Amino acid sequence: MAMAAAIRREGKRLAPLMSSQPINNTLRSTLISPEQSSIGGARSISTQIVRNRMKSVKNIQKITKAMKMVAASKLRAVQTRAENSRGLWQPFTALLGDAIGVDVKKNVVITVSSDKGLCGGINSTSVKISRAMSKLNSGPDKETKYVILGEKAKAQLIRDSKKDIALSLTELQKNPLNYTQVSVLADDILKNVEYDALRIVFNKFHSVVQFIPTVSTVLSPEIVEREAEAGGTLGELDSYEIEGGETKSEVLQNLSEFQFSCVMFNAVLENACSEQGARMSAMDSSSRNAGDMLDRLTLTYNRTRQASITTELIEIISGASALTG
Repeated sequence: MAMAAAIRREGKRLAPLMSSQPINNTLRSTLISPEQSSIGGARSISTQIVRNRMKSVKNIQKITKAMKMVAASKLRAVQTRAENSRGLWQPFTALLGDAIGVDVKKNVVITVSSDKGLCGGINSTSVKISRAMSKLNSGPDKETKYVILGEKAKAQLIRDSKKDIALSLTELQKNPLNYTQVSVLADDILKNVEYDALRIVFNKFHSVVQFIPTVSTVLSPEIVEREAEAGGTLGELDSYEIEGGETKSEVLQNLSEFQFSCVMFNAVLENACSEQGARMSAMDSSSRNAGDMLDRLTLTYNRTRQASITTELIEIISGASALTG
């Protein structure tokens, strides 16, 4: 043991100053006992634990910094597409309005979320709003179903609303999305659910550190025609002339399907931007927290190491004093 060897060295150095009487075995065993040698081992183990934890925190910090850079790269790739897609659904809002308060019997809440986590609270926010929309449109003669896009919203809604989930789709962002893919997805949703109103819940991208929970409503052609006859914002539809051989019902059917695909395309891109922005912010906070923890661990390690050295020096001096006494 290092401490026992140090005591032996001090004993040899101080031998001329001591009496010629040999040290008895009891005193020698007391000075170099296994209990004392094990203390240095325990001390080295404690510093080793702190050192291992420091290494783990450094590795985690490297991972979070890398994830932040990857999220920034993905955000730049999708942000321009999301901003350009806003021009697709805005004309429909100007023409039909956003009739979020319309009273219908069959509501379908489409929750757009992510497949991966570590992106803050964007998925929990979408789920909370979806549940609120379901409660708001519930009633004795009303029916509300869920269509879920993304693994994270599915994992939360399946706990208490499993019977109300009509359709669930995941891994949408495995490949870069374009309008053709989203329009096929929208067509599948329209074929598998019966609806009077589709309420799309997503997170609208505002900045890297801010996203706005948004609900867009798409009405069925029958409800659009009913609301147009009742007046209000949709009453202005009767002022438009229909050219060609199509009837008003056919035009409204095509208009409703095209509106839904455009809103879905924008919702998926906006939510993808919000996801990457939230992940950048979360990974930046994690990296800073790892740095703070590393500073605290370094301070603890230095204090433990200094205390260990001081204690060993005291034991060596005490042993030498015992030998001289």
